[in-house]
Amino acid sequence: MADSYSVEMQSIVKRFGTVAANDQVDFRVKRGEIHALLGENGAGKSTIMCMLSGVYRPTSGTILINGREVQIRSPKDAMKLGVGMVFQNFRLVQTLTAAENIVLGEASPFWRSKKWMRRKQEEIEALAGRFGLSIPVDRPIWQLSVGEQQRVEIVKTLYRGADIIILDEPTSVLTPGEAEALYATLKTMKREGKTVILTTHKLKEVMAAADHISVMRKGKMISSLSVADTDERELAKLMVGKELGEQRHYERRTAGKPLLSVRGLEVASDHGRKALEGMSITVHEGEIVGIAGVAGNGQKELAETLAGLLAWKRGTVHFNGNELRNGSVIGAIEAGISHVPENRMRSGLAGSLGIVDNLLFKSYRSRERSRFGVLRTGSNRSWSQRLVEQFDVKTPNMDTPVQQLSGGNQQKLLFAREVNHDPLLMIAVHPTQGLDIGAADGVYRLLNGMRDEGKSVLLISEDLDEVIDLSDRILVIYNGRIVLELAREEADRELIGLYMAGLHVGEEEAG
Repeated sequence: MADSYSVEMQSIVKRFGTVAANDQVDFRVKRGEIHALLGENGAGKSTIMCMLSGVYRPTSGTILINGREVQIRSPKDAMKLGVGMVFQNFRLVQTLTAAENIVLGEASPFWRSKKWMRRKQEEIEALAGRFGLSIPVDRPIWQLSVGEQQRVEIVKTLYRGADIIILDEPTSVLTPGEAEALYATLKTMKREGKTVILTTHKLKEVMAAADHISVMRKGKMISSLSVADTDERELAKLMVGKELGEQRHYERRTAGKPLLSVRGLEVASDHGRKALEGMSITVHEGEIVGIAGVAGNGQKELAETLAGLLAWKRGTVHFNGNELRNGSVIGAIEAGISHVPENRMRSGLAGSLGIVDNLLFKSYRSRERSRFGVLRTGSNRSWSQRLVEQFDVKTPNMDTPVQQLSGGNQQKLLFAREVNHDPLLMIAVHPTQGLDIGAADGVYRLLNGMRDEGKSVLLISEDLDEVIDLSDRILVIYNGRIVLELAREEADRELIGLYMAGLHVGEEEAG
């Protein structure tokens, strides 16, 4: 019956110019259930959620909340109807406390007294405790961990009266322990009659947390089914329209000689504090070494140091039998190191430039790409076209600014350039972040292929499933040091999660 649904979206169409992001989409969510919405990048799932939360308005179609047709023209309208969205990129004021962020915009006394704020803090703490969301209400946001900031966002949504809560990729930045705590919170919400809509690309999480699943592909709703009636393999096929490989990791091989040797490395972050302190790692030929950790523990600085973007203060870095030049990008490139950074548009690609220019960044000095300082325009364009075809980069033409490409195509273009450099070591930081399951599968095959050719991969990722599935060895980083080392067959999610959270600091460290 209609009144058993919290949300009904009927024949929804959303056009951006001539492009139909959503095409006659029907989406229904029962009251008091956890409903997962799956789909590749560009499938239209974010667009449909943005219309439900008031960020966009539909071109046509009908939205019903609790059986009543409504017009949602803004996020304020959505919140009045009990719909709130927790975005993947948090919307918090860093200098304000958690409590101040939660009550921000609320009608209050002209002169806010300490007594009024204490009363609000108590009210917020009681609400957070009811849903198992412990937050330090009196601390500024910049002092909180990523997991704590997410809890602030959820409590803010609950505080403002949301009964329908949309969570966008909620576990992408969480440790396994934090993710488990979030699942418990979602189940508490369900018991209290809240409706939860979860967008995620992690199929294991969907199977563990959701009651019902809807799958979108190319702007259309493909299927809606109960978790009890499906499995991960079927969901993956529904999302991409074809079967994907059954496994990411090929047969284990004996690793070769040491290729990279880092000893006692000390590096300062952009803010001057120590980001790496006594860091020591070894990567052998023909292996994938995965580094797992919560964001902000030195992963970014390690990758940028090895790529020549940061200089180290103390320690030694040897690569392929030679000492690596300190703080030299050209030295790293010439040595055979490629780098796929965590933020492809900030430090990997030039968004306003076209395909050819971005592919030339590392090779424009070579004889094949230039002569006497003048680029070989015709041959460079043909070369770029071959790479675009080889890596299946979808682009209107070779002159399209890369900022206009989808995230998946930007990442494929970046890998095309870095792999074409024929590296001995690939440093891949969050290589599938923001990618759909089909594009991610292509990245996994590429990294495994490099490994099987005898090359090496340093995989830095906050996706623990990705690290465990791909790596021959797993290192856990905490506070700028490696605190745990495991072979892949020894991998234990709970143990790794504890070390990622710093709960075993003080035990013998691995080097």
